[in-house]
Amino acid sequence: MANTIYQMKEGTIRSKIVLFDLDGTLIDSTEAILESFEKAYSSFGVDVPDAHKIKSLIGLPLDMMFVKLGVDEAEAMGYAKVYKEHYQTIHIEKTVLLPHAREAVEFAHGYGRLGVVTTKTSEFSRVLLEHFDLMKYFDVLIGREDVENPKPDPEPVEKALSALGHSFGDVAYFIGDTDADMIAGEEAGIACIGVLCGYMSKEQLVENADFIQKDAFEAVKLIERI
Repeated sequence: MANTIYQMKEGTIRSKIVLFDLDGTLIDSTEAILESFEKAYSSFGVDVPDAHKIKSLIGLPLDMMFVKLGVDEAEAMGYAKVYKEHYQTIHIEKTVLLPHAREAVEFAHGYGRLGVVTTKTSEFSRVLLEHFDLMKYFDVLIGREDVENPKPDPEPVEKALSALGHSFGDVAYFIGDTDADMIAGEEAGIACIGVLCGYMSKEQLVENADFIQKDAFEAVKLIERI
């Protein structure tokens, strides 16, 4: 397991814990994702699935996405390997911050200890956050290779909470745009806020979210008020 967890910075004492998903919550890397899927499928001589189907699965681990799109489980890692090789060459150029994402992180940093919990690899996530000059606000980053069981399993949320010094009675929230985020947070025992700036609708999120907000900035403002 890669040693990519960022420990809490010395002297940082803030009263709440706020965990963020990445894709669809803070960043929009849809163009890079779709192009990398196209590259993976074309390398195996297979037609790429409809973009809507791919986007509906964003937030799941990459190999699981390929399996759900019809790739044989034994071949999924091969597709994922091609995907990652291409994604690495374009992900900075073809990823943007979502509107008000920077404001959300900066605002939350004023009152909370912050973490990122994503199914992206830690390497790609860290590079993107450093590119946008946001990594300095986060005390922990949990990516796909840092856990055995990715979201919707609670393991990555629990690992982030542990690294942030979470103890019984601490107030903690998970902000994400998919039901996998909401389920992972719920099973880890923390409140979940679904945001509508990503890949799922209010109707899809409402079953497992404690709150629904327009975007991450509205979510962190709600947390500050609670």
